[in-house]
Amino acid sequence: MPFVKSERLRKLPPYLFAEIDKKKKAAIAAGRDVINLGVGDPDRPTPAPIIKSLQHHVENPAFHQYALDQGAPELRRSIAAFCKLRYGLDLDPETEILPLIGSKEGIAHFPLAVLNPGDISLVPDPCYPVYRSSSMFAGADVYSMPLEPGLGFRPDLGAIPADVYARARLMFLNYPNNPTGAIVPEGFFERVVDFARAYDILVVHDNAYAEISFDGYRAPSFLATPGAKDVGIEVFSLSKPYNMTGWRCAVVAGNAAALEVYWRLKTNIDSGLFEAIQLAGIAALSPDADQDVASMNELYARRRDLVCDALRAAGVDVSPPRGTIYVWAQVPEASPARRPTASTYSSRPPS
Repeated sequence: MPFVKSERLRKLPPYLFAEIDKKKKAAIAAGRDVINLGVGDPDRPTPAPIIKSLQHHVENPAFHQYALDQGAPELRRSIAAFCKLRYGLDLDPETEILPLIGSKEGIAHFPLAVLNPGDISLVPDPCYPVYRSSSMFAGADVYSMPLEPGLGFRPDLGAIPADVYARARLMFLNYPNNPTGAIVPEGFFERVVDFARAYDILVVHDNAYAEISFDGYRAPSFLATPGAKDVGIEVFSLSKPYNMTGWRCAVVAGNAAALEVYWRLKTNIDSGLFEAIQLAGIAALSPDADQDVASMNELYARRRDLVCDALRAAGVDVSPPRGTIYVWAQVPEASPARRPTASTYSSRPPS
């Protein structure tokens, strides 16, 4: 009997970064010199104190069993302390913080916990592809919110039709933004809270790049916005700032009722993040790791400037981003001298 793909998979395009990776490997196999501009994966090792912490905890046989469903209390307390110091947040470690097996896991599964078929998920465009695919897996309809360059790459909330808001139950946001590199425009989070409260929408803010910023900019937390914890949650990841993409260590924080719903789903899907990794994550959150983050940001800033200088030299109009590891630029039109014309094609001899 031939394998039959499910209808939900038929609706999805291939995962963008997996396809880019296939093309990259094919080019390398063909002997081509490849500069990898695909998935954002840091190319430096995880800082030594985090590795040493894992090496210590991995030998504890108590951690060789299933992890605690709600995560190690030590990690949840460390997250609460970090968020208090960094953002001024007051988070209850018992009810407002949950570890994730990477931020992708939380983003991919959260729509299953809160959306029903026929609901609408508000998704920025362009965006991290999982916002869209996870909403479709939940049976929801996806409404694309264009990120307007003239508005600082934020969606125009006032342009969303009333009938869309009436069915919307979830809104994904992400600042600093993947892939545009934009930072959150002033006053935008406040407007989001107002709209979410008015239309009973849960906001999921993906804050994966909070610690990667340049030129004196420090990215804020959505949860620091007055009223945000009433309408939203925020995902924090250790992957990018601490070179831990392979470790799959992240947390979601915010609205306790939303996290309770998600926890009920999560206990039916996985058995928790390996506890030795959770405890190693505490080392990443300590003030001792600040210098490692600062050094990585200096490296990324140099790379950013090299890329932007090269693009400008090639005639591309580009603005250096103040956050993330991405550079977003519009591909210029071909010059008239190089653009194919109708006469060029019509003058070809028949094949």
